[in-house]
Amino acid sequence: MTNPAPGALARHDLGITPFWAQAAPKERRAQREWLRALTAAGDTELADDVFISRLAAVYTDRLRVGARSYVCGYAVLYGDVEMGEDCTVNPYAEARGLVRLGDGVRVGAHASILGFNHGTSPDESIHRQPLTRQGIAIGADVWIGSHAVVLDGVTVGDHCIVGAGAVVTKDVPAWSVVVGNPARVVRDRNSVPSSTRRSGADLGDRLVRLADTAREQARDLLDRCWTVDGYVDRPGVAPTLRAWCDAVELSDLLLGGPPPHVPAERVVELLRSRQSAATGLAAELGSDDAEPTADGHAPANYHVLAAGNALRLLGSGFEHPVASVAALTSNELRHRLDTLPWRRDAWRSGAWIDTVGTAMLWNRADFGLDTELEALIGWLVTRCDPASGLWGRPAPDSGWLEPVNGSYRLIRGTFAQYGVPLPYPERTVDTVLAHAGDATWFGPHRGTACNVLDVVHPLWLAARQSAHRRADGEAWARRQLERVLNSWRDGAGFAFALEPGSGWQRTPGLLGTEMWLAIIWFVADHLGIADALGYRPRGVHRPEPMTTAQGER
Repeated sequence: MTNPAPGALARHDLGITPFWAQAAPKERRAQREWLRALTAAGDTELADDVFISRLAAVYTDRLRVGARSYVCGYAVLYGDVEMGEDCTVNPYAEARGLVRLGDGVRVGAHASILGFNHGTSPDESIHRQPLTRQGIAIGADVWIGSHAVVLDGVTVGDHCIVGAGAVVTKDVPAWSVVVGNPARVVRDRNSVPSSTRRSGADLGDRLVRLADTAREQARDLLDRCWTVDGYVDRPGVAPTLRAWCDAVELSDLLLGGPPPHVPAERVVELLRSRQSAATGLAAELGSDDAEPTADGHAPANYHVLAAGNALRLLGSGFEHPVASVAALTSNELRHRLDTLPWRRDAWRSGAWIDTVGTAMLWNRADFGLDTELEALIGWLVTRCDPASGLWGRPAPDSGWLEPVNGSYRLIRGTFAQYGVPLPYPERTVDTVLAHAGDATWFGPHRGTACNVLDVVHPLWLAARQSAHRRADGEAWARRQLERVLNSWRDGAGFAFALEPGSGWQRTPGLLGTEMWLAIIWFVADHLGIADALGYRPRGVHRPEPMTTAQGER
């Protein structure tokens, strides 16, 4: 089957929004026409409410797709493929050869399910070897992580999780979690003690109630922070660009669309208008300062993340490339990295890298510019401390705080954002758990959104590569979830800091609410109960890589 020429890339092509619930009538008609064309072109049966992107490559001899299943743009279906109900094949994933997917299977971006093989006889050149086909069977309720590979002849049992990047070469028993190359079983999902299951169920019920409350009160939260001059983080302060971006993220997360107080096109216009054509950085409201700086805490640097992702959620992007990053040569970049204040200010060093990595993403995706991404990630891999799994050193007065927080920022903008494995995941887990036990930052009535996020994100990411100290990480995550679930304030949301008192960190606002809702998702997902929330971060704190080091999604 040959696809018609694709049109403009839409959010539903990437599986970002549910098509049949949110598509315009014109888009629905076009999708029905496309499904009829697929059905007429060959041995194809498609159930109700199936979505197959026009940007997917569908070249099947036989295709069966169950109700409510979803095939995203740039996915590849080839050969004899069956999908059950409620399945999703994400961008750039492929199912080729003889493939059978049960109900509720999630296939991550860039994953490959290869239901065929070819011979390896030394008597014949590789390209002349005959094809063979045993087929692949994936059970129901299975999650196959991004960049995983499932080889021909494999059966994956029901309720399994195949970790990101795993290479599955043999059968996987039901309820297993497998990681690595070759994939090995690291956990039995069904072997959790009954007391822990009850605790998880209780937390799951509380997560449902929190998420329902947040959605019910979302308009109140945004109303509270809306003024005649625009969005403010909290009542009584001036509007900021970050507040506008947080409003976009919260509205998208809880209301499923742009903020309600102003048309989306006006928000796009405002965010784009703050960008300097000369540097590509976005200045704060009321300021013209959009000059590059090595200070990762500078607003213009963080706006690369906040405004860039807010524009993405609104279906737009920056008007100009981030020229200050595009102009960096590999030598200049390495010099900047070498001279960052890693010993005295690891947080700002990591934050600067977060900005640079994200600017490279926008420059490549939106403007087709070459970047020094490989030089950046290569420097980080070779400079990561194999003893701690982090960058930077502990300090006498603050311990691991600076290295942990700085490492989170650089990991977010590079390894996580580009789908690159951490260099030393086991050591990363050891160090962040040691820091998480420091009562200075995580004692009774202590804890800010940054400090909790900067621990749970590396824990969550490292767990995709290794089961090292998984029980310790889950115990810490459960304690944090218990704390934050008690911190919601009706009509106002979350404050940045959990500790009681006055001041901006203890006053509920857009920043605290946006960050804690994302943190809650990561903590809950680390515990395997995030589905109870019914939401998934999609902006600055999205869990999926937006791109890979090899090419954009």
